Amino acid sequence: MKQIISIVYYFKNLAHLPIIDVRSHAEFTKGHIIGAYNVELFTDEERAVVGTAYKKESKEKAIAIGYKYVTPKLNDFISKSLEIAPKKELVILCWRGGMRSNAFADHLIKHGFEKVYVIEKGYKSFRTHVLEFFGKPFKLNVLGGYTGTGKTKVLHFLEKKGQQVIDLEGIANHRGSSFGGIGLAAQPTNEHFENKLFSKLQGLNPTKSIWLEDESRAIGSVFIPELFYATMSTMPVYLLDIPLQERVIHLVDIYADLNSNQLADAISRISKRLGYDNAKFALDELENKNYDKVVTLTLVYYDKCYLKGLQKRDQSSIMSYTFPSVKPEETADFLISKTN
Repeated sequence: MKQIISIVYYFKNLAHLPIIDVRSHAEFTKGHIIGAYNVELFTDEERAVVGTAYKKESKEKAIAIGYKYVTPKLNDFISKSLEIAPKKELVILCWRGGMRSNAFADHLIKHGFEKVYVIEKGYKSFRTHVLEFFGKPFKLNVLGGYTGTGKTKVLHFLEKKGQQVIDLEGIANHRGSSFGGIGLAAQPTNEHFENKLFSKLQGLNPTKSIWLEDESRAIGSVFIPELFYATMSTMPVYLLDIPLQERVIHLVDIYADLNSNQLADAISRISKRLGYDNAKFALDELENKNYDKVVTLTLVYYDKCYLKGLQKRDQSSIMSYTFPSVKPEETADFLISKTN
């Protein structure tokens, strides 16, 4: 049995089922439903040929070429689908919920699959659903503080202690700032960052508060969705006030063992904003491995940037708490006591 379903119906009733995305590898890599399996009907090259035939010749010609590419793969589609869904019940989607997903579903039905659901309007409808979802009235606790206050570690302890947490930098695979990508793998596309954020938010209880870090809208090369960022900007901020020298110690622990050439490149990227003299001093101190001085010089810039952003907020929504040093677990306990 094949059934056409909406993306809303899928998430409400069928999200427990395996889902196969039959788009090409490049389409899937750009963005997909978290947990989906990619069994591409066409390779990227084949898809390009079929698309060109459709545009320049005819729909019939494109279909004929498509069948030529797909026919040798038919048995492989069955074996891969059985590995993914041994109970022979699964969900299929393509870009628009059209020919690719329906042809794949019909092929599975002919070979003994009992229930195959096709998402109407495909991945395109999922993306619409994702972007609309970010406009929901989330209850957020924004964890603020200058660079080096250990906010990410505080979030991790909050989560360990049963609080709802969104680690935006973790999802973005970037620590923020010019230095934030050093030592980390490549960031997701902006589209897939949104998909990952949606997946995480969807799994949380909307009636309870969610902790997340105060961020600028850009985290490396990705951007927090506009509607969600607008909500963040109106939420209460729990500001960690920690002395500069303690923040320097914390940052040296994080960055001193990273690649010095990449650190130098990061300093060079912000040389104009640091001031060319300060940037040169920082590069000299980096070469001499005086990491505390490098961090101190760069924090002058980052502290100014953060203060500027903080001043745009409703000041009555900012609650500042002073801590003598960076102690993430103790800070997490304190914040829980203030919000429960």
